[in-house]
Amino acid sequence: MSVLNHGRKSAGGGLFAAGRHRERNSDEGIIPLINVVFLLLIFFMLAGKLSQIDPFEVTPPDSASESLPDGSTLTVLVGADGRIAFDGKPMELDALPAALEAHARDGAVLRLKADQQAEADRVIEVMESLRAAGIEKLSLLTTKTGTGE
Repeated sequence: MSVLNHGRKSAGGGLFAAGRHRERNSDEGIIPLINVVFLLLIFFMLAGKLSQIDPFEVTPPDSASESLPDGSTLTVLVGADGRIAFDGKPMELDALPAALEAHARDGAVLRLKADQQAEADRVIEVMESLRAAGIEKLSLLTTKTGTGE
């Protein structure tokens, strides 16, 4: 029986010894790690959503409505204790029209997120202040009944 080695001689002397003693490149272990990190980065970019944290706790009332809120990012918060916040900043009711003045000219839709424990009189005061500031379209945020969202 004749074995052709094509003129190569291995250091170990065996027929396939050259493949067993192949030195590992130090980059070979890093490339899969980089691939996994990029895949995780892409996953979190697609699955994650950055949102602004409310300056105080607000639990909207339940609703049976199936409609979703519009894409507006302008939100006025009314807390259970009557505190008001706009654009992530707590403020007094008197300062709200001035803060909304620029947005009212754009015809923007504003979202009102009032706590379910907030007094109705306070929410109505805020709504009247919004109307006085020129806001014509207002969405009241609620949670879907039974979901707690």
